[in-house]
Amino acid sequence: MNLESLVSVENLSRYYGGFRAVNHIRFEVKRGQILGFLGPNGAGKTTTMQMITGTLAPTTGQIEVAGYDLLDFPLEAKAAIGYLPEQPPVYREMLVDEYLRFCAKLHRIQRHAVASAVSRAIEQCGLNTVSRRLIGNLSKGYQQRVGIAQAIIHSPTVVILDEPTIGLDPIQIREIRTLIRNLGEAHSVILSTHILPEVQAVCNHVQIINHGQLILNDTISGLFSQMKTTHLQVALRRPPEVDVLKQIQGVEEVEVQENNRFRIQHAADNPAEALVEKAVAGNWGLYELIPELRTLEQVFVDLTSADEILPSSPFSNLSLSTSL
Repeated sequence: MNLESLVSVENLSRYYGGFRAVNHIRFEVKRGQILGFLGPNGAGKTTTMQMITGTLAPTTGQIEVAGYDLLDFPLEAKAAIGYLPEQPPVYREMLVDEYLRFCAKLHRIQRHAVASAVSRAIEQCGLNTVSRRLIGNLSKGYQQRVGIAQAIIHSPTVVILDEPTIGLDPIQIREIRTLIRNLGEAHSVILSTHILPEVQAVCNHVQIINHGQLILNDTISGLFSQMKTTHLQVALRRPPEVDVLKQIQGVEEVEVQENNRFRIQHAADNPAEALVEKAVAGNWGLYELIPELRTLEQVFVDLTSADEILPSSPFSNLSLSTSL
């Protein structure tokens, strides 16, 4: 495994009877990377997260965490993971610092280091003002912070967060996203979500899973390149005849819109520079020239809209419908 790779997944599959929830996926998560793990409901995200954290056994495949094979060295591999499931595993009747001390002991942090570990987690997660309050009396946003604190209290190399901002208000969401970005500086983070703006806001790498298969594995900048289209939005105060626009090299189609606006379809070579030169020379009064972009939502829908029928499990002919 690459020394910079903290999570390595090879040919990972999971069957439920005859239903294949995860289908031979492979990927790596490198040091300092914040990976957005996207997919529609039932795509296999949570199943994959459960296998990586060791709470669900894979049917086939290999998982390495921090250099340890999860099946051969489960204690060492799991010790390198911090996990926040979709429902934070907090005890509402405990005080925040009391609960975190309990979590520190579960992670076998040495007695003399427990206090400093708790203090560090409280500081990182912005819990200073509520450390002596009952968890059950906290807002959902602060309960999420407590959940993240328990995930990082043992300074894991990999932090896995499953839907960390679900159900939060906009202010709480912004605070949690800032916290996740800060975590990415010291840890590798896997962020499982179906909230597309979350990926744009905090991640530097993205994967999309659909029908249990990885259909995209790219950097955020690479994803943005997929959002580009072959269209320009153009506004002219004194536009020429449409045929003049069509004669510009690279222009394929011109759609006339209201108020002297045009939607120009072009070839792979963007004609924007030539269009600007023609506009200046012809005194067309160019005041807007915008490359048209697909939204991340459109890219996501395009990639996941294929209605694929997966083959059945080699272990069973039973067809099983389930929600994962």
